[in-house]
Amino acid sequence: MKSFMAKANEVERKWYIIDAEDKVLGRLATEIATILRGKNKPIYTPHVDTGDFVIVINAGKVRLTGKKLQQKNYTYHTGYPGGLRQVSYGELMEKNPEKIIELAVKGMLPKNSLGRKMYTKLKVYRGTEHGHEAQKPEVYEV
Repeated sequence: MKSFMAKANEVERKWYIIDAEDKVLGRLATEIATILRGKNKPIYTPHVDTGDFVIVINAGKVRLTGKKLQQKNYTYHTGYPGGLRQVSYGELMEKNPEKIIELAVKGMLPKNSLGRKMYTKLKVYRGTEHGHEAQKPEVYEV
């Protein structure tokens, strides 16, 4: 019996909408990464992008457990000498809550060109408004 291998041009992509209100960040990010990779489908093939599009709304209302809001830091480098910067997750949540979900999901995707392609199918919005009504997204319960 032959193994089934999905082909990139034969994959049917759906649009899912996920409400992040009162969801724990890590558990939400694993569900989103699973959908983006296509691991929730029976046609999953590791070397082909079989995933679906994901729209996340209410990103500003996602929860972190424990004292992570004050203690956890996001570290990045500007590219200049002495350019190491740290921002607490509390500050990042006030300024740009979309980035918190994007970073959590990006860390769970493959670190190669296929992972970068999967990451482009993630759309995150701070509130309930999004511009993807034409795609007829289905509500996905986490």
